[in-house]
Amino acid sequence: MADSKMDTPLSPPSNTQSIISPVNLILFALLLALVYVRLRPKPPPTLSKAPPPIVFRTFTPPMLKPYNGENKMPVYLAVNGKVFDVSNGRNFYGPGGPYENFAGRDASRGLACGSFDEDMLTKDLEGPLDDLKGLGEEEWEAMMGWEERFQEKYLVVGKLVAVGDSEASKEG
Repeated sequence: MADSKMDTPLSPPSNTQSIISPVNLILFALLLALVYVRLRPKPPPTLSKAPPPIVFRTFTPPMLKPYNGENKMPVYLAVNGKVFDVSNGRNFYGPGGPYENFAGRDASRGLACGSFDEDMLTKDLEGPLDDLKGLGEEEWEAMMGWEERFQEKYLVVGKLVAVGDSEASKEG
């Protein structure tokens, strides 16, 4: 009798549930979806378009005037014969900013004197450049301080020459 019990295969108990149930299939599908979402390949990041290259140019006052930040133009200003791209400081030098009257102009005398008045700017854009005569030692130091500050913060994109200058005629 002992041998007959050993020969009969054991059958699973009748109260156990199958692994393949609808709930388990749903949980397994959710697990697969989560694994896919976490491990799927990501699209390569897109880089923003690089700004156009800035070429060092020779500017005359009329050529510099349009670079005042209006009509989506960059903001340039000149100090002591150097033209700076101050577009990153558009809030200060662009339209509506406290230094907006210097945009597209030679700001040397105004910055040296600490004045934002229009009379500090050269009126005749076709005439000679401001020779800065009449500036005192403190005013020269102030202007040189501004020039140094601009060189640290902004790109020099050109130089400012008078309209009749031979370098201006080469640019074109």
